[in-house]
This record gives sequence, structure tokens and C-alpha cells, in this order.
Amino acid sequence: MNPPVRLVATDLDGTLVRSDGTISPRTAEALIAAESAGIDVVFVTGRPLRWAEDVFGYVGGHGFAIVSNGALVWDVARSVVQRTRAIEPAVAFEVTERLRAAVPESHFAAETLAGIALEHGFMERYPVPPGAVRGSAAEILTEPAFKLLARHEELDPQDYWDRAIAAVGDLVEVTWSSATTLLEMSAYGVTKASTLALFCEERGISAAEVVAFGDMPNDLPMLEWAGTSYAMANAHPTVRAAAALVTGTNDEDGVAQVMEQLLDRPNAAG
Repeated sequence: MNPPVRLVATDLDGTLVRSDGTISPRTAEALIAAESAGIDVVFVTGRPLRWAEDVFGYVGGHGFAIVSNGALVWDVARSVVQRTRAIEPAVAFEVTERLRAAVPESHFAAETLAGIALEHGFMERYPVPPGAVRGSAAEILTEPAFKLLARHEELDPQDYWDRAIAAVGDLVEVTWSSATTLLEMSAYGVTKASTLALFCEERGISAAEVVAFGDMPNDLPMLEWAGTSYAMANAHPTVRAAAALVTGTNDEDGVAQVMEQLLDRPNAAG
């Protein structure tokens, strides 16, 4: 007999969040029903805190979020940091030096609790928050970074990922979740899976009692760790190959489909 589900860990973009940036009423109801049934719901996302806050209302009043690919655990109910696992400035700077030497025309940005800081050559695809620092690598890497970003305007994501791992994989964890060539680097050993495992260990929850959902390569460690893992039908091919099961797309409320089955709850939307 399978152990009961005690925790649902779900990615956001491309997984829980629809293509239009919303969380559907059906999915919101499924999350609330899970919380009411005593199942913890934890958002585990590559988003920095400043973007993850947009959907915190759906975690429930006592929920937690693991953001920046495991670098920060945020207590949503109290709006405080529970755990940080950041890249120290000296390590981050060495990463930029090595990666730029291995792959010229690499440009960097860093996410901290204060927000994002960017090199002058880093071409952000989203509006940069007011007051964001722009400068050289030395100028932007002055405090521990939850996530170090590297962008290249000519390579494809897989090629850049492979070359980055060869150059700096002994210093940081390298992954990606974007349709553009944007790498996401965390402190060595820090992944969605390793932080989720710590979170669960503190609460006496085993991997076998966790159901996880994801769609992109940064979700792979979490999907491999969880007792039950679902790739979204819209997931990257590597994710579909790694996950034990596949559910509907994010636009089809694939996470809600599974949660309704777990709760033996009919779809209220019919």
C-alpha cells in the first residue's frame, strides 16, 4: 500500500500557472481542498521572491514557498525568510570570470533579497524594477546572491547549459527554465530537490509522501526525488522522460486534475 500524500510540491510557470499568467478557479479550489484535507501545498519555483509574491495568495494562509530554485524558503503567512542558501560574492564573481572566458559574450545578473542587479550588457526580457543596480560584475556582486543569471544572445539554451556546466559546474548548480538562453545558477548543492528535502525532513515527511509537478529542466531534481512525480503534457522532453507520470497541460489544469483524484473530489467545473 502506498503511503498517504502529505505534501504537494508544484512548480509555477508552465505547471500551475496558465499561459496567460493566471491560476484558474479550478486549480485554486483544488489547492484549498488539499489544504483543508491536511495536505501541505508548497510552491517550488525558479521565480525570485519579487515575482513569486504575485501568486502567494493561492498557497493558503499557512503555506510556504521555495523560490529561486531552492535558495530561499519563504514563510508566506508571516512574510519572513525561513531559510537562505545563497552564493557568496567571491564564488559568484569567479563564476562570471570562468564562464565569460569559456563562452565570450556572456552577461550576468544577480537576484538578492533586495531585488535584481544587472551588468550593463545583460538584456532583461521583463521590466527592470525601479532602482535596480546596473554595473560591472564586481559592482553587482557585493552581497550573497540567491540566483546568478547568465544570458547569451546567440547560443541555444541546451548548448549554453552544457558549456556552462563544463566551465563552472564545480562551483554552482546550473540549470534553466526559460524559452530564451538564460541560465540560472544556485549555490553548489542547492536545487529545488535539496531544499525541499530539508523542508520535509524538518516536518517528518518522507519523499514517498510527496507528489511533485514540473515542466522544465530546473524541475528535474525535484521530480526525481519525490515519491510520485508528474510532468506536464507541455513539459520539456527531458522532463517528460524523467517523470514517472504525465498529466494535462498547464492550460488544462493538469495539477488540479491529479489533486482532484488524490482527494477523490469531482471536478467542480464539470
